[in-house]
Amino acid sequence: MTGIVGVIGVGNMGAAMAQNLLAHGYTVHVHDIEVSQMRPLRDVGAVVHDSPYALAQLAHLIIIAVVDAGQVSQVIAGELGLSKVLTSDHTVMLCPTIAPDDVERFTQHLQSFGACVIDAPMSGGPARAQAGTMSLMLACDEAIFSKHAEVLNVLSNKIFRISDRPGDGARTKLVNNLLAGIHLVGAAEVLVLAERMGLSAQTTLDVMAQSSGQSWIASDRMTRALADNLTPLAHMSLLTKDTRLACEAASAVKFDARLGQYAAQVFAKACEAGWTDSDDAAMLQFLRQSK
Repeated sequence: MTGIVGVIGVGNMGAAMAQNLLAHGYTVHVHDIEVSQMRPLRDVGAVVHDSPYALAQLAHLIIIAVVDAGQVSQVIAGELGLSKVLTSDHTVMLCPTIAPDDVERFTQHLQSFGACVIDAPMSGGPARAQAGTMSLMLACDEAIFSKHAEVLNVLSNKIFRISDRPGDGARTKLVNNLLAGIHLVGAAEVLVLAERMGLSAQTTLDVMAQSSGQSWIASDRMTRALADNLTPLAHMSLLTKDTRLACEAASAVKFDARLGQYAAQVFAKACEAGWTDSDDAAMLQFLRQSK
């Protein structure tokens, strides 16, 4: 058992994972560049640190839950980054949705210090992360998985062992999120169509949720959008990034992902129109205005 865990990046998902670990009796060390993000966790027992360097001196299993590759790079190689302190005693979990090439590059860099790496993108949202019911897509050596199996099973009861090659977790996550983006854009689009046809959007969504048009992200996001409950849980910028990365990955293997490209373009346009920091459920409101 790894009784001490570090979490770097305690936004919606990172904070939820930290809360879950605390509830299961783990000692949790946290760091975030936004000090205010750490205060609620400190109040419930987490140990806060002012740098990744300081955190890694006390926590040997380190979960990186920041947003993008640039932030991961800063966590690892910044002035007070992990690379200043990493040893063969450390294992680093890479949870952000980033390009497979970036995962491979970070893995090689971390391994150069002797550290182990788990490519571990996640899916499911903060509520499921806190409940330990989110999905984890793991790519790592079997021995590393076995070493940390107990804490991994606390983090998720839906673990998918993708392969032993870091980068494959990222590939799987991008494929998943491309479909999520397609579903979300499609759901918002057909609800706008229903409204233009004089139908009740709520009744249409109720039908979709129990019929062949059902998808989890459509039901979740459009329910909140119709209730004007747009408190940011997953910012529009995230699926914008993820669909773009997925299309780039498709291009790298010479696959023409046309639906994915359309979804990526719609997300990009939403951000250009000022919806970047809105919850991605606001896709409905954006399409209402633009069509």
